[in-house]
Amino acid sequence: MNASTRLSKETFERLREELEDLKTRGRIEIAKAIEAARALGDLSENGDYHAAKDAQGKMEARIRQLEATLEGAEIVTTEAGSGDVVEVGVVAALRYEGDDTEERYLIGSIEERRDGVTVVSPQSALGQALVGRRPGDKVSYETPTGAQLVVEIVSIGS
Repeated sequence: MNASTRLSKETFERLREELEDLKTRGRIEIAKAIEAARALGDLSENGDYHAAKDAQGKMEARIRQLEATLEGAEIVTTEAGSGDVVEVGVVAALRYEGDDTEERYLIGSIEERRDGVTVVSPQSALGQALVGRRPGDKVSYETPTGAQLVVEIVSIGS
């Protein structure tokens, strides 16, 4: 992994618990499902067997993803009351130029997702434009399609 993934302590613990669950209970359940499907007979036309093997592949991919994320994780803490600058782990309320609506973005890893908040990677064009800025600042960034957008940072919270 080129850059470390910055995670809150809560997200790190949640992912660690998910990994442990998948490596224990998850693997046992998949093994039982595969064994039960094998008992049904001919594997070439056995939909239950193929579905269980597919689920096993997806679970093993998630295990590898979690292991890589946790191995390279950097736990970040956002100090209470430090909402004066955009940094990883904070939620920034933004207003796009020409729009009266505020949108909330969490700067961080997709694993930090929360209800009602869009996650933006700090390595993305928008994330790079926001990090280090303060409420009231207007920043511009280029979208993947080449459009230039301007946003105002309305407020910062956690």
